[in-house]
Amino acid sequence: MEPLDATYPANLRTLAGAPPLFLRGELRPEDTRSVAVVGTRSPSRKGLTQARRLAGELARAGITVVSGLARGIDTAAHLAALDAGGRSVAVLGCGVGRVYPSENAGLAERIALHGAVVAQVADEAPPSAAALRKRNAVIAGLALATVVVEAGPISGARIAARWTTTLGRPLFLTDLVAAEPWGAKLLSRPGVHRLGAGGPEAIIALLAGDPIAPVQLALLLAAPA
Repeated sequence: MEPLDATYPANLRTLAGAPPLFLRGELRPEDTRSVAVVGTRSPSRKGLTQARRLAGELARAGITVVSGLARGIDTAAHLAALDAGGRSVAVLGCGVGRVYPSENAGLAERIALHGAVVAQVADEAPPSAAALRKRNAVIAGLALATVVVEAGPISGARIAARWTTTLGRPLFLTDLVAAEPWGAKLLSRPGVHRLGAGGPEAIIALLAGDPIAPVQLALLLAAPA
């Protein structure tokens, strides 16, 4: 799938150097209304709980959940979206004919049936550090907003966060990320929000374009987790 194809994801076209995509499953027009939910491969129990709750609520609101099929937060987000009856899109750091990590092969099959598995590299290409880094740009590019649930200073999720701000799209950080020095620094930038207990409702309202007052939105975002 090339950037000039009619079926190419509209959100991704705004990414500088938008790449060709290899695909399993189906990208639909409704996947334009999507949110990326990303984070560490080694999450805390609180991080996993937050990822599952957030992805499930987004899916039930008809929002496609985008993530990277990695262990930890990504896996939890994909599973919660599918279990809620929603759609999910997985972006790989290898070819679509090969799943990394291999234990997520079954999950990739579920996603292909209820969404899409996409990659920038040829079908059987193995994972590589370069491809794993580049997939974060695609994750951010496919989504109208990105949520980082839990991530340290050296993390693919941090790369996705940086791409989100570069694209000028809303970035949401949970309290777990806000407690990290890199997260606290990002919160001073326009378009970056701290995600409190009312976060899912705030994201849903933002994507729906509801005429919610800025003060009300700020209260939702600032509500303690």
